[in-house]
Amino acid sequence: MVPEIWKSYRRLPLWVQIWVALVLVPTNSVSLAYLAEPTGPWVAVMAVGAMLLNGVIMLIERGFSKLMALPHVAIWTPLVLFVLWISANGGIAPGYRRYLMILLVVDLISLALDYADTWKWLRGDRRVA
Repeated sequence: MVPEIWKSYRRLPLWVQIWVALVLVPTNSVSLAYLAEPTGPWVAVMAVGAMLLNGVIMLIERGFSKLMALPHVAIWTPLVLFVLWISANGGIAPGYRRYLMILLVVDLISLALDYADTWKWLRGDRRVA
């Protein structure tokens, strides 16, 4: 199973592999470092939760498919709204604020791609890479 998932990952375009491994997963995972912040647990649950659901999808499908965009759309859409709300209400540590801005940008870029992939999946594109 793990070799199948790895092969599927490697069949993705190189830029997607780099984006996932070096930007998307690390940026969302860093949320765990801010659990002590007042809103930190909520941000971490949403940031990491969508990725954990993707792990389940990968296991079931034995690879990467456009269905993996759906947890991002369902969970990260509220996350980016929550981050905007947190930022507008102030009272957060400067380092946490910087992280939230990076998370916001990364997840908005991801969501732009994820909405398109969700639409394609709903229209019948169920291929596994």
